[in-house]
Order: sequence, then C-alpha cells, then structure tokens
Amino acid sequence: MSATTITTIAALEALYGEINPISLRKELSRLTPEYQRMVEAAPFCAVATSGPGGLDCSPRGDGPGFVHVLDETSVALPDRRGNNRLDTLRNLVVDPKIALLFMIPGVNETLRINGRAIISTAPDMIGRFMVAGALPKTVIVVTIDSVYFQCARALIRSSLWDPAVRVERRALPTAGQMTRAADSTFDASSYDRALAERQKATLY
Repeated sequence: MSATTITTIAALEALYGEINPISLRKELSRLTPEYQRMVEAAPFCAVATSGPGGLDCSPRGDGPGFVHVLDETSVALPDRRGNNRLDTLRNLVVDPKIALLFMIPGVNETLRINGRAIISTAPDMIGRFMVAGALPKTVIVVTIDSVYFQCARALIRSSLWDPAVRVERRALPTAGQMTRAADSTFDASSYDRALAERQKATLY
C-alpha cells in the first residue's frame, strides 16, 4: 500500500480537520416544511441502492412533485417504464437501504434522503401516480432515516445550470453509437433515427 494512500479514519480526519458543525445540525430524521418544499419542487432525483450484484445509482424524473411526501418520515416514488434491467428493484428486494439525491433546476442546493425502502404494489399506492393514463407497476416507499440539504459548492463549481456551458448534444456520441461500441453488430443509425419517436411513445 502506498504511503500516500489514506487507510485509516484517523488519518482521514487528521487531513481534513473538524467537521463543520452546521452540516450536522441540519441533518434530521424527518422532513421539515422547508425540506418538504424541496422534495415537492424537484423534477429529478438520483436513487442509490446496493445488493449482491454491487452498487447502483439510477436517474428518476418526472414533473415537479413526482416524489410524493406521505408524511414527515416517508416519501414514495413511482417506478416508471424503463429498460427492465430492474437494478434498483433487485437490490431493494435483498437490501432495503436507499439514498435519494434531489435536484431542482436553477437551485444549487440539493436535498439528500437516506432510508429504507419497500416495493409496493398496493392499488391505493399505485393509483396515486397516474400520468397520461398510465400507472407504474410498482412504487418505492421510503422510510426516512436522515434528511439534509447539501451545500451549493459542487453545483457552483460545475456551473451546472449556466446555459453558457451547455454541451451541444451532437458533440458527443449518440445512444446508438455508444451501444455499437459495446456490440459491433448493432445498427446504430437505425436505432438513432427511431429513438426520439420511440421514447415519446413509451414514456409512460
């Protein structure tokens, strides 16, 4: 092991110094009205889970408020139509630990929820999430262990919401090209031509 590799908590804490006390004071086991407003304004969150196959972090998004606040200690999010890999859900079946990171366009603070989840098919829960006439197959119901907001530094440094630094989509590989890089027999051109209409038709 290299002498420049951190291998103990003591060495880590010695390098970084004292914890900012405010970062601990803002962490709660329930949603305050202020934290609830952040959840309800967010059209996007990243969902992190772990299981026998390893870690997973998946994007989830819909209109603001797509994650429902059930009460001050629980939230629910629909599992919308996707690719059926089911990485998140497979993990939750065997390990209920979950982490959510909420992002709101134009806002540099993010909100974090850590907790435990169940996968629900209860009709009254599923029925809460009708969009465009479609219901999700399941709903992830999260019991909150901790919730806190993350300070703005990362998003400020990245200029994430600044239109001036937006990347032109054509400057990067298409979805078809990235798939072909993994499978040389894949017809990237046909896939890309049909992608926008296919996504529109299968959104929900």
